[in-house]
Amino acid sequence: MILFGTSGFYYDDWIGPVYPKELPKIQWLPFIAEQVDTIELNVTYYRVPNLKTVAGWVERTPDDFLFSVKAHRSLTHERTEPDFEFYKAGLAPLIESGKLVCVLAQFPYSFHPNPTTREYILRLREGLAGLPVVVEFRDKDWIREETFDLLEELDLGFCSVDEPQLRGLMPPVARLTGPLAYVRFHGRNAAKWWNHKQAWERYDYTYSEDELRQWVDKLRQLDAQAEKTLVYANNHPHGQSLAAMRTLRDLLVGA
Repeated sequence: MILFGTSGFYYDDWIGPVYPKELPKIQWLPFIAEQVDTIELNVTYYRVPNLKTVAGWVERTPDDFLFSVKAHRSLTHERTEPDFEFYKAGLAPLIESGKLVCVLAQFPYSFHPNPTTREYILRLREGLAGLPVVVEFRDKDWIREETFDLLEELDLGFCSVDEPQLRGLMPPVARLTGPLAYVRFHGRNAAKWWNHKQAWERYDYTYSEDELRQWVDKLRQLDAQAEKTLVYANNHPHGQSLAAMRTLRDLLVGA
């Protein structure tokens, strides 16, 4: 089962390219939920949302709609006093409704493989016990069998990524280490990856059909092994992510 979605949905620059100009913001989520199978929520990285907000996500989407949520930055970037219980409590409506498909723990580029960071991955697994978790690395040095063995042992998924092939960044490796296959398309804007004024500039990229076609066989291979395959486009400026997912879905249907 391959589910296609976008990374986030609450973008003002989607007015016009995605959302009709007259559509109220409260209707953005129901509108986009008709276009995709799942949404990856980035807001949970910046703050633990209140229960009313989370309940609203549940109420304004179809019964079978699924969400992935980013782990809060205190759990992946700061890591000094991670409050796993507080974070999980904030997700209660998603968990109870069955709409939480995954927690994405995205570590920064500075999170390099060593005994300390491997020990922290174990701590993360214990702190998020009972929840499906996928780990995204940014440093290519994590690409080794030792990493995949650790993730498999802890029942953690590996996040495959498509991003610029710059020195030190992750190659487009497709690997299954847990029940969920997970792929993120960040775009290939090499010029703006490190050199940008605003964070969104890094993801300002339009995929060509040929670039997306490179993933068709990989996705089919992942999906043949996984319980679910989650595919998200993070090249969100101006709704480019939605266009990428539509094209990729069409390519898979026609492959």
